[in-house]
Amino acid sequence: MKTVSTQTPARLSELAGALYTDGPWLKRTLQIHRPRICPFEVLIAAVPEGARVLDAGCGSGLFLGLLARAGRISHGFGFDASTEALTLANQMKARHPQGELLDFVHLDAAQPWPQGDFDVVSVIDLMHHVPEDQQRTVIHEAARRVKPGGLLLYKDMAADPRWLAWASILHDLVFARQWISIRPYPAIKSWLEEAGLVERQHARITMYWYGHEMGVFEKPPAEETAAA
Repeated sequence: MKTVSTQTPARLSELAGALYTDGPWLKRTLQIHRPRICPFEVLIAAVPEGARVLDAGCGSGLFLGLLARAGRISHGFGFDASTEALTLANQMKARHPQGELLDFVHLDAAQPWPQGDFDVVSVIDLMHHVPEDQQRTVIHEAARRVKPGGLLLYKDMAADPRWLAWASILHDLVFARQWISIRPYPAIKSWLEEAGLVERQHARITMYWYGHEMGVFEKPPAEETAAA
């Protein structure tokens, strides 16, 4: 996976600062500085140029906003269960130079997902907020929205070493007021393989005291599936 050299955490934080100028100070600040603790430069580089992207659990829209600023998407569609986060996402969209490429809707990941298939489906820091008994269903739903030849981009907090996992748990306890459940990456990989996707890239990344585990999965083109 090749990272775009111009997209450094500092640069992405600067871009986020230009996008998030409205709304509650704390929530804006969390968006602005999130690229310093989450590897968005790697995630952005994994998205093919001109992609149509579905971002599940989009939060305040940071990933789609940065993708649009990088010129990597033709359209970004995000959904989230938090009306507060979506208010901030739509405020960001209103001042975004490419805001016409973005759409955000209120929807819980356990509800029926938007119809259609996408070049890329991103599931970034969503899974640890999903109840354990619903996680497999959500992963399969994400896989169904990937078009043949398309990608599923998965990133969540690392389940080990335990001290890194506890740092993430405490972070969400303070900022999201939620006790999260981190599903180990091998389980996610096995669920996506059940759904017919193939792992193309896997990476473990540590930024300060935050451990991240990510994977890029491809849905084989229709002709390959038929041949098999």
